[in-house]
Amino acid sequence: MTIIDIPTRPDLKPAWRVLFDGYTTFYKRTLTDEVAEAVWGWILDPAHELEGVLALEGETPVGLAHFRRQPRPAVGRDMGYLDDLFVSPDARAKGTGRALLAHVAQVGRTRGWGVVRWTTADDNYRARSLYDQVAAKTAWNLYEMSLEA
Repeated sequence: MTIIDIPTRPDLKPAWRVLFDGYTTFYKRTLTDEVAEAVWGWILDPAHELEGVLALEGETPVGLAHFRRQPRPAVGRDMGYLDDLFVSPDARAKGTGRALLAHVAQVGRTRGWGVVRWTTADDNYRARSLYDQVAAKTAWNLYEMSLEA
């Protein structure tokens, strides 16, 4: 298993798109071309906070992670936020998700982040079984305030 930063391999955009489509489909959303292009642009833009990595089996992308730095004012230091993690169904139970999480954790350690946080659906049992092994579930409830009419 190899983890690569997406900007080092922009030729893998079609494979990234398939994985990102899988992620959004899992969460019952439709990934439009407009949104995919925006996210791809963010990942390739060194000035944008969002970063992306792919997990490769040989030369085949089988997983992705999108993450970013986030200020943590209560403790006066940065943390990481894992926005998206997805492993193709064929590559599950092979350590791909764990490898992606370990990569994000290593990035965070080198940057001085105190923690990496993420959210997942309550019924995402398979992923949660991994998350319970590598992280602590918090007592926080997630709220979302829509700003669109």
